[in-house]
Amino acid sequence: MKSPIVRCFCLLLFLWSFSACAQFETQNDGSAEIRLNQIGFYPEGPKLAIVANPDATNFRVLSTNGTEVFSGELSEAKEWPHSFEQVKQADFSALNTPGSYVLSVPEVGFSYPFEINEKVHSEPAKASLKAFYFQRASTSLPEEFAGRWARDAGHPDTEVKIHNSAATAERPAGSTIASPGGWYDAGDYGKYIVNSGISMGTLFSLYEDYPKYFDTLDLNIPESRNSILDLLDESLYNLRWMMTMQDEDGGVYHKLTSADFHGAVMPKDATFQRWVVQKGTTATLDFAAVTAQASRIYKEFEDEFPGLSDSLLVMSKKAYNWAKENPEVRYDQDALKEPAINTGAYGDRNFEDEFQWAATELFITTGEESYYRDAEIENSLAPGDKFQVPSWPTVNTLALYSLLRNREKYQNSGLVDIKAVTQQVIKMADELVEYSRNSAYATPMGISERNFSWGSNSVAANQGILLLNAYAVTKDEKYLNGAIDNLDYLLGRNATGYSFLTGFGEKSTRDPHHRPSEADEIDDPVPGLLAGGPNPGQQDKANCDEFYTRTHQHPATSYIDERCSYASNEIAINWNAPFAYLANAIEALK
Repeated sequence: MKSPIVRCFCLLLFLWSFSACAQFETQNDGSAEIRLNQIGFYPEGPKLAIVANPDATNFRVLSTNGTEVFSGELSEAKEWPHSFEQVKQADFSALNTPGSYVLSVPEVGFSYPFEINEKVHSEPAKASLKAFYFQRASTSLPEEFAGRWARDAGHPDTEVKIHNSAATAERPAGSTIASPGGWYDAGDYGKYIVNSGISMGTLFSLYEDYPKYFDTLDLNIPESRNSILDLLDESLYNLRWMMTMQDEDGGVYHKLTSADFHGAVMPKDATFQRWVVQKGTTATLDFAAVTAQASRIYKEFEDEFPGLSDSLLVMSKKAYNWAKENPEVRYDQDALKEPAINTGAYGDRNFEDEFQWAATELFITTGEESYYRDAEIENSLAPGDKFQVPSWPTVNTLALYSLLRNREKYQNSGLVDIKAVTQQVIKMADELVEYSRNSAYATPMGISERNFSWGSNSVAANQGILLLNAYAVTKDEKYLNGAIDNLDYLLGRNATGYSFLTGFGEKSTRDPHHRPSEADEIDDPVPGLLAGGPNPGQQDKANCDEFYTRTHQHPATSYIDERCSYASNEIAINWNAPFAYLANAIEALK
């Protein structure tokens, strides 16, 4: 069924050419073989589409009245090994006139409509932040703020039981604590410290990097009428929950969860008993990093939140000290009994990166040099893979970003080797740019087949953040353009042809693995959620086998827009956060 936008565009084209419109109808709009950012492009910026037809030779760009405004030759065909396609590139970067357009390839048909304007990603950028409001636990979402996706409150979490793995003399097994609020982690209803760690660190970094951008950004959340920036208010909703997860000895519970996943029901109907489970080194250090970073941010708002900054710093130090005394407490879900816990594990065996991130954030916030010596950043900058594109189990590159953000402060400190930190980030960024130049899809995404894993879209978004950090210190446009290339990938210039952000794009994710979107009886999913993306691991195949076909067997095409596909189509806060950073940062820069 054609969307209203496509039908309208076809009607306009009809006035220009009956045969063109007939071709538009009979060739599936050409959109199956023309992959581009379905939202659009900036006037002064790269504009690229991929044509998955090696026989095509040229292309045209048409305005909404059917006028040709640009034409060009397609590039030579090149194979992308991740999809085993022969594709060509259509480069129309020279077109900088704002307006609404469609790309036409004679042998193929027409692309989905797209825009060129100065704030082209403003709405998806805001929606990706507003998505966190839709993930709020323990509160209702009134129509005034949630629109069609209004819902009743669920999971008050005022009587959460202590699992025997987390029991102490002061808090014995079966006793209860209150731990309300926070964000649901993903498509399920658990709340997880480790995943909140990288998500909150990413959002706080977005604020620290582009604070003025948020002065007028209105997300229409209940707190929008107060004097605090909406991004910080929304982040505070999850931060206050995190604060309840610290035990009196400084250790932090790994997660708050039911013993098993609920089915596809609304939050108010998900009534399983909730538990906090085992304290661990990873969760405690992630907590220490986030609360240290938050302490310096909310220090700016002492009048609005008296004492909050000081409390956060006390909690951060206490957590860090617990971790130093308990440096290798691994979260072992298989060992948890009475009850057994079967929800998302987020287990980790390497704690060095979490120590580096937490110690660095505490150093920046407090100025105490002992923390930086603990971090041993320079010792990890030697050749090797100690620093990678961030993900929830590998967070130490977040420490590099924070040091670069404060580089002027430490330039001549004699303690921090800012030059070496800068070189490390630029080295990683250069590898992405070099791959992108030679890639059939002209994106950094896909530099390794390992990019296509569970939550692969977060890899693309985090690569974009890395490139933006390189741009911040060099002002070299190649890094900014590389970040835009990965935003284009997420919004349609990929081997599936999907825009992976719900609610944005003619062919966008419609049926995510997300319980509220499944159970609310509304056709459209909650908007602004980033689907996980292609995942050849196909861990959901037993549940989703009827949808797996030949076209889903390659790394870059292993994506199914069906709710059964939790391995490729689930949503998660640690995927939304880097997309939100990427889209909003590019908007701020453009």
